[in-house]
Formats: sequence, structure tokens, C-alpha cells
Amino acid sequence: MRVAALLPAATDIVIALGAGDQLVAVTHACTLPARLSDVPRVTRSRVATTGAAGIDSAVSELSSAGAPLFQLDEALLAAQRPDVLLTQAVCDVCAVPEEDVRAVASRLRPVPVVVTLGAGSVEGVIDDIAAVGSALDIPDEAEELVAGLQSRIGAIHGRLKANAAPRPNVLVLEWTDPPFNAGHWVPDMVRRAGGHEVLGRTGEKSRRITDDEIRASSPDIIVIAPCGYGLDDAVREAKDLVESASFARSTPVWALDANRLTSSPGPVVVRGIEVLAHVLHPALFGEPSTRDAIKIPR
Repeated sequence: MRVAALLPAATDIVIALGAGDQLVAVTHACTLPARLSDVPRVTRSRVATTGAAGIDSAVSELSSAGAPLFQLDEALLAAQRPDVLLTQAVCDVCAVPEEDVRAVASRLRPVPVVVTLGAGSVEGVIDDIAAVGSALDIPDEAEELVAGLQSRIGAIHGRLKANAAPRPNVLVLEWTDPPFNAGHWVPDMVRRAGGHEVLGRTGEKSRRITDDEIRASSPDIIVIAPCGYGLDDAVREAKDLVESASFARSTPVWALDANRLTSSPGPVVVRGIEVLAHVLHPALFGEPSTRDAIKIPR
């Protein structure tokens, strides 16, 4: 089967299912092992600037003008003759919108099957993995992967429950300039890691929040996990926030490798839950690896 994955989470799921050799197209943002480095990348971002404030401004400008944030190379995609197109219906800022993918799919020959992923919770991520397994006709592999992920989540829950661990109030910022709270599956990740997300709600979109809202929410821990950022960039944003925002000066602040742990609704969310458990409950789980999370010094 020939598979085009038009969001990084879909690519991650296909590879985790052991079907990476079926990928014939991915996005510009997908992370691929060396053996798949020749798979064509059929999208590109139209946001050329850098820095949190600059990216937010560019996204707002394009969105206000009704312009797409991503360009899909239809000719290159057509040349790959995919049997299955994996797309998403969660966030137009994160990947090519579902309606655009379906419009392109209708013009391809042969017309591929379109599978839409739409996780708004950790359980939704599990359901999406099963859906991809079904579309690729490898349900047994999907069942095995899901069972392993659920076992890891269960192990965290079991330890928290056995120790009657208290739930700290946690604020996850998915963007820092301006600040956005956590959305979709991330508040659920915090809950499963033994915390209470003070402003984000599972299944809801992230939104711009004010300094006053943050102060009123009284977080015990602030986690900086800017969408799509690696650890080095997250640390930079966290340090800037600690220096400039009064609400962050007296609260422990952690920077998280969001790109590897929270931004992508695929198998990585389980590793993200594990890392958050280390951050929130180091007495039970130990300190997190500095490859995953770093506490910002004062």
C-alpha cells in the first residue's frame, strides 16, 4: 500500500506500526529515520519568519487575509500515486486543512482513500492509531502498539494511585509571545501524569490568555512547551519568560521538548506523559532526563 502522511503525527504512527516502507509522501515537518530520507516532502510552510512573536504575527496576518499557511505540492503528490491519504481535522495552523486535502484527493487518479485523524484527547490518539492500522490493513500491529502504549499509561496511573499522590496545579503554555494555554490532548496528558491543568481543557483549542488569568490560576508549576519547538528553543523561550513575566518569577518553570513530546498527537504523547510525571512527581518517578526537560534556573 502507498501511503501519503500529511501531518507529522500520521508519519509517526505509520512508522510505529512498522509500515514506514509504505510511505510515499510526507510533510516538510516530518521526522524520518535515515532509511526513509528519500521519501518526497510534499508540503512547505508559508510562514518564513522566526521567533515566537514574529511567527504569531505572520500566522495572524495570513489567517486574516484568508491565505493558507501551508502549500501542498499537488503535482508531486499525484506523481506518488498514493492509495491512502492521512490528514487531520484538529488545527489549521499545524498542517494542511482537511478540506484542502480532500479537494486535492478528489482530483488524483486513482482517487485515494482519505483517513482523517482528529484526536482531542489521549484516548483519541489511541483511536487514531487503530484507524491508521485499519486503513493500512494491519490491525494486529495496531492492536499490539495500542496495548503497549496503554500498559505504559497504566503503569504511571498505578504508581500515582498507590502513593495517593497529590495533584499539583499545572499551567502548560503552548506559546509564549503572546501566551497561549494548552489545548486538545495536552491537558489530558497532564491529568494522566498526575497534575491538574489550570487553564487548558481536554478537547478544546488552545487560546490566547492574559497575565492576569495566569496569576489568578495560581499554578504550582509552569511548563513551557511551544508547539513544534525542540528543547533548545523551548529553553530560550522559558528563560525570556522568566525574565519578563511577573507571574513566572516565583513559580518553578520547566522547558519541555514539545516537538518530541507534546505537539504531535501520535505515539509520542505517551512518552510525553512519562516525562511530565517525572517533572510533576520526581519523588515517585525520578528527575526527568535533560534530553526531555530542563528546569529554568533563577
